[in-house]
Amino acid sequence: MSRPHEAGLGHASVFQDSMALLHGLKLACKPFANRTQAGRALADELLGMHLKPPLVVLALPRGGVPVAAEIARALGAPLDLLLVRKIGAPFQPELAVAAVVEGTPPDVVMTDETSDLEGVNEAYIEAALPAAIDEIARRRRIYLQGRTQQPVRGATVIVVDDGIATGTTMRAALRALRRRQPARLIVAVPVAPHQSVAALSEEVDEVVCLQEPRPFRAIGLHYLDFHQLGDDEVCAALEAADAALRR
Repeated sequence: MSRPHEAGLGHASVFQDSMALLHGLKLACKPFANRTQAGRALADELLGMHLKPPLVVLALPRGGVPVAAEIARALGAPLDLLLVRKIGAPFQPELAVAAVVEGTPPDVVMTDETSDLEGVNEAYIEAALPAAIDEIARRRRIYLQGRTQQPVRGATVIVVDDGIATGTTMRAALRALRRRQPARLIVAVPVAPHQSVAALSEEVDEVVCLQEPRPFRAIGLHYLDFHQLGDDEVCAALEAADAALRR
């Protein structure tokens, strides 16, 4: 026969197991059909938060655009792009040492983890800056055809991507965006590793993430359709969001 304190421990164990099971439901959800379906699921979450207007939805292209388009449509909010260009390390271009974020003037955010690499200094960043700014301008010209940026000062701003892996680019974008003084800053993504969600929570007011798989391997594994988007698909999603707002 169990002694009282042993019985209590048993109840505690059952409770912990139940909580772990409930938490596991979030971790083991079935894959999203595609980015559009993921966007609708995120929109449902955000609608339940009763966010204070004015609202602005910002997408990280390319993959974040169809996700964000569904959110903007559901919230009745304007959709814009948050254009970011990575600056790679001198001998390892795929390794980000800084990010240039669209703005007037553009914001340059150093990556803390790589800022002390050999050859990474102010002169190196300055030399790489014009090409990064030109590429950002090219993307805005293609995707938004000269439309001006949505003002974010004093707004509730929702930054959207189709998923997060390390979060390096997103973190740089958020730090630059903070300088533009939104009233509230929210990240909304369908899937991300738990450690990235925790890290981004320090940069924003709230992170809305539908799935936090453990272990996390790749964003694409959590979609049935995760094809690489073309420029035409990005433009179509932006135009559809604009048309919905005008109705």
